Amino acid sequence: MGLLAIPLLGSVGSVNSLMAAPAPRIESKTNNRIRGFEYPQHPGKLNLNVLDFGVVGDGITINTEALQHAIDRCFVLGGGEVFVPAGDYLTGAIQLRSGVLLRLHSEAILRGTPHFEDYPVMQVRWEGKWIQGRTALIYAVDASYTGIVGGGKIIGHPALGGRPTSDNPLRHPALIEPINCKNLLFSDFSTSYQRMWCIHPTYCENIHFKDLTIRSTGGNGDGIDIDSCKHVLIERCDIETGDDCIAIKSGRGMEANMLMRTTEDVYIRNCRLSDSIYACIGIGSETSGGIRGVRIENCRFENTRTHAIYIKSRPGRGAFIEDISAEGLDVSGMQGGFLRFNLMGSGLQDQVPVPGLQGIPTVKNFSFKNVRVRDVKDLVDGTSVHPDKPLEGLVLENISGEALWGIRLANVRKAVLRNINVNIREGDALSIYNVQGKGLGKAIEMGFPHKIEAAIAEPDPPYVLK
Repeated sequence: MGLLAIPLLGSVGSVNSLMAAPAPRIESKTNNRIRGFEYPQHPGKLNLNVLDFGVVGDGITINTEALQHAIDRCFVLGGGEVFVPAGDYLTGAIQLRSGVLLRLHSEAILRGTPHFEDYPVMQVRWEGKWIQGRTALIYAVDASYTGIVGGGKIIGHPALGGRPTSDNPLRHPALIEPINCKNLLFSDFSTSYQRMWCIHPTYCENIHFKDLTIRSTGGNGDGIDIDSCKHVLIERCDIETGDDCIAIKSGRGMEANMLMRTTEDVYIRNCRLSDSIYACIGIGSETSGGIRGVRIENCRFENTRTHAIYIKSRPGRGAFIEDISAEGLDVSGMQGGFLRFNLMGSGLQDQVPVPGLQGIPTVKNFSFKNVRVRDVKDLVDGTSVHPDKPLEGLVLENISGEALWGIRLANVRKAVLRNINVNIREGDALSIYNVQGKGLGKAIEMGFPHKIEAAIAEPDPPYVLK
């Protein structure tokens, strides 16, 4: 126990002064843009009011057909906005169309019905696999320049949450789910749901989430799940969930590995994240299509059951997780800790996993800078890295505060630890196994704490998509 003090340029600051200072805010080097991202433009000039299509906001009338009529009419007339005025609107699943923006009044509520039959059945992604399932309350397929804006609320019925079972094998409805869409805008509204995902874009490109308030309770109650998507900006969102606040994934097993729909270029900034069951930001464990280019800046992580950032996968996933960076973080109340890598045993093994050495994910270029931690268990738990594919490149720099346990690393190359001033209350400040790099001078050598499973055999017969 004691002070973990790894200097930068030979200078170690006072731990008390560092603990009193907030995490530095980082000026974006992207000039408020991210690579490949374009802010979605207004879709068209038409303005329609749902009341003109027979919609009734009394909280009793089911408005599915009337709401869909308004959206479809806007679509065929060239696009624009469909306005939902103040009121409580009960509805089954409705589908967004290209060029149509759904605008909610600040006192408008879209409330899902409790009946599964009000949500059509189609192919949806569930735990990294395409299966039959119920559509979301609000969904889109093959659409562009669409989304939801305004200060209203979208509320899913609690009876719809949960996981598929033998009695009800279809995936349960998400709340908002665009599939294979481009140029999407979701801003200013709030959501409430239980035991199921709130927002789940899949196979989408160029998505902007801003100023959202997301509340989701119970198991599997994720906030935003980015699933095989490109060019995503999440900013100024306030998310409290029962599972991951933000989950970043790309499919599971040979199916996703052969499709290779990579999630890449995801930028998360200026958000507040809190979680009662799992992590604030979970990267994986469905990583079989690869994850690349995730950047997190100026975020606050609070009161979470496991970790602020949890990077997870396992042999059998294949593909890669690379170029993950975080900067300017304030982390407090983590029962698990600030950061964990679990690359050897996270998540369900697929029925047809990626075999052999190819099935062990390649991991490289992780960077975490300018972080303040308080009331956390582990500073960094980085031991679950496969020895056959070590983590290539890890930077931990400018980290201050206090933690129960220090940094534990295994199977890491090109590690750089600089200017870490953290008061460690129990255990060794820095423990390593098979780690190479800089800033390791005071490390304690340890044994490898994980069992290595046997290599996954080639499928017989060979796997084919079907």
